[in-house]
Amino acid sequence: MRLPRILAAVTALALSLTACGGGSEPSSSPSVPPPVSAADLAKVTLTVGDQKGGSQALLKAAGLLTDLPYRIEWSTFTSGPPLLEAASAGAIDIGGVGNTPPIFAAAAKARISIVSSAQGNVAGDALLVPADSPLRTVADLQGKTIGVAKGSSAHGQILLTLAKNGLSTKDVKLSFLQPADAYGAFTQRQIDAWAVWDPYTSQAKLETGARVLADGTGTANGYTFQVAGHNALSDAGQNAAIRDYVVRIAKAQQWAGTHREQWAQAWSAESGLKPEVTLASVQNGPDLPVPLDGTVIASEQQLADAFTEDKVLPGRVDFAGFTDTRFAADLAAARG
Repeated sequence: MRLPRILAAVTALALSLTACGGGSEPSSSPSVPPPVSAADLAKVTLTVGDQKGGSQALLKAAGLLTDLPYRIEWSTFTSGPPLLEAASAGAIDIGGVGNTPPIFAAAAKARISIVSSAQGNVAGDALLVPADSPLRTVADLQGKTIGVAKGSSAHGQILLTLAKNGLSTKDVKLSFLQPADAYGAFTQRQIDAWAVWDPYTSQAKLETGARVLADGTGTANGYTFQVAGHNALSDAGQNAAIRDYVVRIAKAQQWAGTHREQWAQAWSAESGLKPEVTLASVQNGPDLPVPLDGTVIASEQQLADAFTEDKVLPGRVDFAGFTDTRFAADLAAARG
């Protein structure tokens, strides 16, 4: 991982988010560069941001890493927000994230574009409490401390789940923790509840007996995205590699949908997670590719507006301004 560049990206984007005021003003996605030859593509190294048991494990399991016409360098992140910070700064070229990190990146006027989308089951997007917790409903969370990764998909889920139950983030205390730290805080009873996603949801349920207070049903939209940096999209070689990469991701997602047990075994071997954890996570339903269309944009805009209304973001985010459909035809062909 290119740590100096990534740390610089974190600092720069954090300062940008603090400073932004009247809403997002996206810089235009770069124009599509000309095609490149196979010989030129062979010289390209695509730097890909990944998360635990994510894209690298999936592509490998689906057999889609064996014939790459370019080289991939992988960088692992704990969650989506720091991954997008790195993409905006050019420290990575592309990476996969959940539904909320692009909204925070857009609010910070990040130099990124969403280039493909997928949708999964929201059962794994859960608000967890210990098995013996006295909390029985979301309303019981008033005055309680909830662990969550700031700017993550779980952050969005908390916002909407509280609103659905007549509460807001002002009625609870949010403790912003990355998943590994939150898991420790949860097991040591330093937080009352934990908002998180799979495989962490399945891991906590199986290893600690955690109980689901609420999941994403009726609140989360289940979208995930591949997001590329403008530097990469404006470079002919990197753009060609990204085109091939997002198609491979779409094909791998479809493979996982029809080979769930095989994918769970491979995911376990790659991530070190227990096989029962990965199987439980996979059985919740894999992410499957969907068009990056008006339905996706409208749903994400609704989530972005909820963050603005809750004063989490300082202004309105124009989500559509951070989407780029240059690979739409290729992705449609991959979906069949």
